[in-house]
Amino acid sequence: MRERESNARVPGGVGIQARWWTSACAAVAVVGAMTGCAPKSPAGAGAAGGAPMGPMPVSVVTAQRSDVPLNGDWVGTLDGFVNAQIQPQVSGYLIQQTYREGSPVAKGQVLFQIDPRPFQASVEQAQGQVAQAQGLVAQAQAQQGLAQINVNRDTPLAEARAIAQSQLDNDKQQALQQQASVRSAQAQVNSAQAALATAKLNLGFTQVRSLISGVAGQATTQVGNLVSPQSVLTAVSQLDPIKVYFSISDSEYLNLTARAKKAGGDLLRGSANVPLTLTLANGQVYPQKGRIQFVDRQINQQTGAIRIAAAFPNPGNVLRPGQFGRVTAETEVRQGVVLVPQAAVQELQGVEQVYTVGADSKVHILNVKLGPQYGQDWIVDSGLAPGTNVIVNNLQKLKEGVPVTPQQAPAEAATPTVPTNQSAGR
Repeated sequence: MRERESNARVPGGVGIQARWWTSACAAVAVVGAMTGCAPKSPAGAGAAGGAPMGPMPVSVVTAQRSDVPLNGDWVGTLDGFVNAQIQPQVSGYLIQQTYREGSPVAKGQVLFQIDPRPFQASVEQAQGQVAQAQGLVAQAQAQQGLAQINVNRDTPLAEARAIAQSQLDNDKQQALQQQASVRSAQAQVNSAQAALATAKLNLGFTQVRSLISGVAGQATTQVGNLVSPQSVLTAVSQLDPIKVYFSISDSEYLNLTARAKKAGGDLLRGSANVPLTLTLANGQVYPQKGRIQFVDRQINQQTGAIRIAAAFPNPGNVLRPGQFGRVTAETEVRQGVVLVPQAAVQELQGVEQVYTVGADSKVHILNVKLGPQYGQDWIVDSGLAPGTNVIVNNLQKLKEGVPVTPQQAPAEAATPTVPTNQSAGR
């Protein structure tokens, strides 16, 4: 019975296995056919299937030594060369303004008029007191003359014992008293004359005059107001030349002092032959060159800067107090410094680096110490020798030891541009 069941399963199992092997063989045949039709890779091809890359072409400039003038650049404030506040010297009511605001005025020109009537009365009163004192002098002189006559008459009589000696002594005493009276009266005349001079001065002070030649500002007191010596009526500023105040650091001051000595001047005595350039608020360079006028006596300990005043010619009074500008001066000339373009410098974690090409045509990274900026270049203080080829492009694609094909950069990139504004410090 078990034998018949086994024989009954075998034919069916054999049929299933045959069909499975037939399908498997067909699948293998299809895969083999597809593999045989695929194109073969060229011999020696890389894993990526592309041609190997050659050395990267880069542009280089040759670091050269040159003499570089460095300029300082500071913010300046303009002010009048001389500024005078116009204040009256007497009190009174303002009755007239005799100038036009903002116009040029001359030294001694009348700007305001104060009511002169009280002061004219004081002058006349002082004149009367002088006349009265002069009358007292004349009276005292007459009494003195009479006393002297008595002395002259009684002297021979006393010698002849015609009169008592005491009478002559009284005459002499009276003459001395009259002489003292004359001196006292003369002193009163002098006092009265001084009072008259004061009254005349006060009368003259009712005309408020400009103390300097310059440009008068806006009146701060109107006609009809009561003014006193504490009142400020207006201000007059001398504008040609005009002063420019600016502050420089301690190191810049030392460099500027050395620069002035080389030019044959003295910065501290205001005779420095260092030309200054003024750039106005609109970016225009003022055509007139300035000179240092004076240097302050000390450095501000809080800011570490010292104040300097410069004078600029100002024909036509174009520049006005209160304006701002930028003052530029050549502070020093560095001899034989190495320059590299700004594009050649990379900074990595606070360290400046340049990429160079050696004789082996490979990239070498050098750490350098930079100095001040000069136009489109950096001054290299250390770390880079003159004559080194410095790479100026493709820096992000390079690393140490990578082979490159150096090509000289165009002339405009290799030649430093003459700057219009250099910085004397980073």
